[in-house]
Amino acid sequence: MSVDLSGFDKEVAVLGAGVMGSAVLNGLLAAGLPTERARVSTLDPEAVSRWEEAGVEVRENAAAVRGAGVIIVAVKPGDVPAVLDEVREALAEAAPQAVVVSLAAGVPLATLSEHVDQGRALVRVMPNTPALVGEGAFALSPSPQWPQEVVDQVCELLSACGRVQVIPEKLQNAATGLSGSGPAYVFHVAEALIEAGVLEGLPRPVATELAVQTLYGAATMLRQSDTHPSLLREQVTSPGGTTAAGLRELDRAGVRAGLGAAVSASAAASARMGSPA
Repeated sequence: MSVDLSGFDKEVAVLGAGVMGSAVLNGLLAAGLPTERARVSTLDPEAVSRWEEAGVEVRENAAAVRGAGVIIVAVKPGDVPAVLDEVREALAEAAPQAVVVSLAAGVPLATLSEHVDQGRALVRVMPNTPALVGEGAFALSPSPQWPQEVVDQVCELLSACGRVQVIPEKLQNAATGLSGSGPAYVFHVAEALIEAGVLEGLPRPVATELAVQTLYGAATMLRQSDTHPSLLREQVTSPGGTTAAGLRELDRAGVRAGLGAAVSASAAASARMGSPA
């Protein structure tokens, strides 16, 4: 999905320039958001130098928020309340239509609303790290009282970094378990495939290239095809063939059940993060 943000008419403030905050801001700039419409806050000296060299103004949290139309909170989950308290006065001075977008895992909309003035548009988002290469998955849940144009605006911005799904907040923990933690599961599978290839005698660079390209190609087929994954699997699986033998071993090892348990465990951990201590 091609997104052009060159005409985006609001200032965007990113609070926190860690992995996810930087990934989103880089995606926005790559999609054409003018650098003069972006500002960032960070305590990392290297990040300060990097963003200043890129032409993005680095400010303290409250100064970054003043005048912004979109405030992206990309700090660690445990730091969200303190950061919102710090910028509360600046937020109160922002335009009524300014929206606060939280990328913090496990932090519910109810917690966000406790630390901003009532009536402020809030959006909770579960991102993932492939946003670094413009292929992120974003599960977005807005506060219910806000009009569709507010949601569309946030979707437009995040679409510069990947794909966006709007879901009820009650499904955010499930999204965390699936797409938020999902890249780690894929990397784990990639590592296992590479090691298996090495065990069978392939040189490590060859095994790595074959495994990575196989995962990339399979994911591309899923994206570009309307065919259900089970049918794509059947197309590779000849009766009595090599793939059938391999799939039988995956079933014996409980790979399907293991992935399901991983998603459930991650979702439960997300729920615990969002619960009062």
